[in-house]
Amino acid sequence: MASATPPTNIGVLLFPGFQLLDICGPLDALNTLSKQVPLHLSILASTLDPVSTSHNQGGKTTQGGPAFPDSNFSQSIVPTHTFKDAPKDLEVLIIPGGFGTRDEANIAPIIEFTKSAWAEGNLKYILTVCTGSAILAKTGILDGKRATSNKKAFEWVKSQNPKVEWVAKARWVADGKLWTSSGISAGIDLIYAWIAEVWSEEVADYIADSSEYERNRDAGDDRFAARWNAV
Repeated sequence: MASATPPTNIGVLLFPGFQLLDICGPLDALNTLSKQVPLHLSILASTLDPVSTSHNQGGKTTQGGPAFPDSNFSQSIVPTHTFKDAPKDLEVLIIPGGFGTRDEANIAPIIEFTKSAWAEGNLKYILTVCTGSAILAKTGILDGKRATSNKKAFEWVKSQNPKVEWVAKARWVADGKLWTSSGISAGIDLIYAWIAEVWSEEVADYIADSSEYERNRDAGDDRFAARWNAV
């Protein structure tokens, strides 16, 4: 069922070592949606410097794990705002995952900003992709809520906050204002399900068909829970 007052102001939270598809998959769908409804995007980070998918941790540049010695391959996104000068009217936050989530200092600004934004009471939704749910779990906002995450990293994610009701066999989980997805590509299914919830199934189907994307419509259809022995 479509929302009576759909959100218009969406913020993406970035940190070094984010997973590219976690952001670009949902944003591509929202790009198309913005041709039909008014949307405003803010890309937030600690500074206005480009944020890379690579992350330097302990003197080693990593991107989902130890890199091949001769590899130098990454992409960067330029923020529009810092966390300190973020718009006050944000209604939706999107938090990606990625190897950078394993570095506590790296994600500390994300945790602080998310807790503050949630406490202010203006957010209608928080959407996480992959291990972005581990970041959200660290804020305490997911305490007592159902959530999921990347199944290959599921044990690590669960260890970040045992107060969350972690759902192993789920492509995505919606618990009120909080939407979380499984790993990486699952964020695309989450965003279409969310668009269907907020605007309509017809709108979500139109955008998916325009992208020639075959939607996974079953939130519980997740073969990767078995593939990676997630429990």
